[in-house]
Amino acid sequence: MARITYHMMNPKGLETMSNDLIEGLNKLVVEACESTHPPKKRKKKKAEGEDEIIEAPDVTKAAEHEGKKYLNLKSNDIVDMTIVCNTAMHHILLKLDPEFVGLAPFPPVIHRSLDIHARDLGIKLNDSAYVHILPNEAGFVGADNVGVLIAEEPYKHDQIQLLIDIGTNGELVLGNNKKLISCSCATGPALEGAQLSYGMRAAPGAIERITIDPQTHEVDYKVIGRDAWRNYSKPEEMKTKGICGSGILDVLAELYSSGVIVKSGRFNKNQKSNRYRVNPDTKQPEFVIAWANETSIGKDVVISQKDIRQIQLGKGALYTGCKLMLRRMGLTKVDTIKIAGAFGTHVDKTKALIMGLFPDCDLENVLSVGNAAGDGARAALLNRQKRTEANWVSRNVEYIELTVEEDFQQQFMESMQIPHMKDEFPHLEGIVAPEILHQK
Repeated sequence: MARITYHMMNPKGLETMSNDLIEGLNKLVVEACESTHPPKKRKKKKAEGEDEIIEAPDVTKAAEHEGKKYLNLKSNDIVDMTIVCNTAMHHILLKLDPEFVGLAPFPPVIHRSLDIHARDLGIKLNDSAYVHILPNEAGFVGADNVGVLIAEEPYKHDQIQLLIDIGTNGELVLGNNKKLISCSCATGPALEGAQLSYGMRAAPGAIERITIDPQTHEVDYKVIGRDAWRNYSKPEEMKTKGICGSGILDVLAELYSSGVIVKSGRFNKNQKSNRYRVNPDTKQPEFVIAWANETSIGKDVVISQKDIRQIQLGKGALYTGCKLMLRRMGLTKVDTIKIAGAFGTHVDKTKALIMGLFPDCDLENVLSVGNAAGDGARAALLNRQKRTEANWVSRNVEYIELTVEEDFQQQFMESMQIPHMKDEFPHLEGIVAPEILHQK
């Protein structure tokens, strides 16, 4: 929505963003080609003590270097490319006016797949190369979701599958070989670290895993870039900066299962932990995850009541989407849940179930499938039949608009509670203490 707004507020906004995308794609092409060349070596100059770069052999054909075979590809060797992206990025790349994608009923300019000469887009490949862009499903369910579908192929199986691609925009697909439906839910940037007091991207110093002792409420955590957890390190060794997406999912589940917060998301005021306090400046209740002497920013890393509400909004939107889709299909449960995307690769499925990110399911049937959209793009690149399949499936998935459901607001409100206001989670028995799981 921010990119669509930028286009609407700036006369050359669409052109600027499209040019930036093309520039980024050309850089990726160069990097991909360079990965097929022998690595550049470095040796130390004895006099100055500096590194001197020794260029890789300048060869244009496949060759062996130090016992390894390198293809030594140039951008001119690339004759085909596939692209998957969300609907807004699809329109921006092709300089199609995305304004109406941001307005109900969110219609995309074009649904079908496209084959365009790379030279016409400004992508520097072989002069005869084509770029294949997979089709869009609907306004906020784009070619990236089609990539997930042709990678996971739920339309070829009898069992009911729920595919979840988590990002700022959550995309869901439910069904099997008889019927598929999809929807989009605004999970918001909170699950990726934005809009939180100490949220950040997955970079060195970001907390990626958290556990909280149910008895003492002491916190143990692990940061990106360091193998040892906090309990096995000196405070100054942690160099903590904030919390990234996987840590955010951990923290809500841990706060709930340890009794720091109640199922409504409100802090339990009966706790006696020295980590719980009311911030004197913001007047917000908060819980300290990392003390100042463990951080590289010189202050405590905390989760505030406002942060918890932001996470609840995101997880509530996702659960509501799952539940309304199940109801539309006349189902009460699914056979398999697949979590896609880079986010899904790092999610702890037990913690995700505890916080109520998706409906109750046997954890053995909850799978992380990694970058399924990228897998679908590669499949379409290498197998032209997959391109035909992508066009077919994009037109045979029924898109539903959640917000027009009569009880959407009620369902959303109930879904914000942890794991849910009313729905039972029998698979959490033995994982979450009974007095926590069955609290009113």
